[in-house]
Amino acid sequence: MKLYDHPTAPNPRRVHVYLAEKGLEIERVNVDMAKREHKSDAFMKKNPNGQIPVLELDDGSFISESVSICRYLEALHPEPSMFGHAAADIGRIDMHLRRIELLLGRNVSVSWVNGPIVGKMGRFVQIPEAKAQSDAFVHNFYQRLDNELAERKMIAGDDYSIADITAMVTIDFAEQLVDLEPDVELKHLARWRSEVAARPSATAP
Repeated sequence: MKLYDHPTAPNPRRVHVYLAEKGLEIERVNVDMAKREHKSDAFMKKNPNGQIPVLELDDGSFISESVSICRYLEALHPEPSMFGHAAADIGRIDMHLRRIELLLGRNVSVSWVNGPIVGKMGRFVQIPEAKAQSDAFVHNFYQRLDNELAERKMIAGDDYSIADITAMVTIDFAEQLVDLEPDVELKHLARWRSEVAARPSATAP
C-alpha cells in the first residue's frame, strides 16, 4: 500500500495519528500542494476530488477521505480499536465523529476560506459576514465541548478514539492557522487538549 499525503495538512495528519496509535507503517508519497500536484491530471485519476490523503491498495485501487482510510485499516487491524467494539460504543463514537466533522470542521473551513491566509492566495471571493458567523459558531462549539468534557474523559467516552483524533486535528488547525483559539476559561477542554497532545501519536510525522 501507499499513502499519498502532505506532512502539514490536517486531514493527512488525522491518518498519521491513527497509524501511530495502531503501530502501523505504510509507504508514503508526498504530494506537493504548493505546486498543486493534487490537482494534476495524474492525481485526479486517484481521487477526482483532487484532495489528500489517498490510500493506494495493493491491487491498484484507491480509497480517499481520511476517515474512510482509517475505517479500511481498522477492518484489517482491529486492535487497539479506534472505532469501538460494542454496538453502543460504535454508534456513540460515530455520532461524535460526525458532529466534529459536520459542525466544528465545517465552520472552521468557512473561517479558513474567508480568512487572511486564503485571502492572500486570491483564489476565492471572500465573505466577511460568513467568517464572522462561523467564528462565532466555532467558539460556541468549544463551549459545548467544554461542557461535555466536564462529564467524561474523552470526546465519546472514557476511551481515546477516532473522535478524539479528529477533534484534536481540527482544533489545532483552527488555532494555528485560522486564529480560532479556545477561550482560556474552558478548563475541561484545556485538560482534554493537554492529555491528547501528550500522547506520542499527537506528534507523529
